[in-house]
Amino acid sequence: MNAHREQLVLLARPVYFSLLASVAAGIINTVWVARLGGPAVAAVAVATTTENVLLGVALVFGSGTTVLVAHARGARDPAAVRAAVRGGWALWALVTPVVVACGLLGREPLARLVLGGADGAALPLAVAYFTLSMPGLAVFFAQQLVDGILKGTGDTRTPMRLALLAGGLLLALDPLFIHLYGVRGAAAATVLSRCAALGAGLVALRRSPLLRTARRAEPAESLDASLRRTLRTGLPMSADFTVRQTGALVLVAIVARLGVTAVAAYAIAYKVMYVVTMAFYAVRQAASIHTAHTRGAGRDARRAIGRQAVLLSGAVGLAGAVLLAVTAPWIMAAFGAGPRVAGEGVLFLRCVGPYLVLLGCLIALGGVFEGSGRAPVLLRVTVLGTAVQLGPAYALTGFGLPGVCLAMALAAAVQCASAGLLFRRDPAQEETGVSSVRTG
Repeated sequence: MNAHREQLVLLARPVYFSLLASVAAGIINTVWVARLGGPAVAAVAVATTTENVLLGVALVFGSGTTVLVAHARGARDPAAVRAAVRGGWALWALVTPVVVACGLLGREPLARLVLGGADGAALPLAVAYFTLSMPGLAVFFAQQLVDGILKGTGDTRTPMRLALLAGGLLLALDPLFIHLYGVRGAAAATVLSRCAALGAGLVALRRSPLLRTARRAEPAESLDASLRRTLRTGLPMSADFTVRQTGALVLVAIVARLGVTAVAAYAIAYKVMYVVTMAFYAVRQAASIHTAHTRGAGRDARRAIGRQAVLLSGAVGLAGAVLLAVTAPWIMAAFGAGPRVAGEGVLFLRCVGPYLVLLGCLIALGGVFEGSGRAPVLLRVTVLGTAVQLGPAYALTGFGLPGVCLAMALAAAVQCASAGLLFRRDPAQEETGVSSVRTG
């Protein structure tokens, strides 16, 4: 096996299971909350959707720190490792109180906004959930940063174990807490399981040989400079995620023009696609880490890493597309979908294959952009692709969900072509954010 591909698989496999564990935790929560009735499910859905959006904030210091630590690790520079870790924690300490305070003060207007202004039974339940989950964001954000630091050192197995720990605790706590405290119990169980995972993660940081060595080194730059470097590195990655999330939300609104049946089918199919798309993001993180390691070590292996990442993720996308097309009827039946919803869902899963293959290639290549400090370039590609996707999706709704699939594939093709052209350019004049902290 190609050495770069072997390293990508080694790094990506734990990340994939970590991402799946997070998705499974959300499903566990929904299953138990469903026993409380429709308003409770709506309330928790509002809260989790909001949290997904706020994950973009955590990526500023989480992903930014991953790249900077990985670069410093590749350069064998303990002082740079310490500066990167300090910058991540400083940015976390600056951003988190603002987000938590704004979330707590605006929890009721926020709930009304996401619920579409409805004043039904779901509103007070959503507010009650936010009352506990918003302070819990401090834990969630810290957990993202701890994972980011560990991944930057090359350790993707520990974040996987932490995700499994949090998911296992949630599985145990959810039934009891929801039975005793209702929707508030769901929020409490989530926060407590994350607290346990965060505690274990902090212990892992203390035990990391690389980080122990870094703690004994003098920081290579001031705390203020480290904070700004983390912000510059992570902000484009956060913006890229936010643009994708926003585009996904608008696409749901476009699908809604086709009626409730289409929305239900699309929602189920999209959740099923996570099994495949999480693999793309696992390869992306692996490519980002591996690229930063090699760049820090003074080796320019971007083309080779990018080629292997695209081949690996594209193969996963192709296999996933075939598997979903073949098993689509059984998948929809497993979700208990009625005949009309099942029919629409099967059609969507059988038409979405080209999009999945192209998306896999695009997302994997994005990791090389991020690891080499070219995330701002990737952000421009994402903005272009989102704009290209939404117009045709709206125009092609006359063809139903296959028309939406076609628009998604066209947008992914445009992004792949753009990213491929930019990838071939000499990036020397475009690199930002990952140069050694001893320079500049």
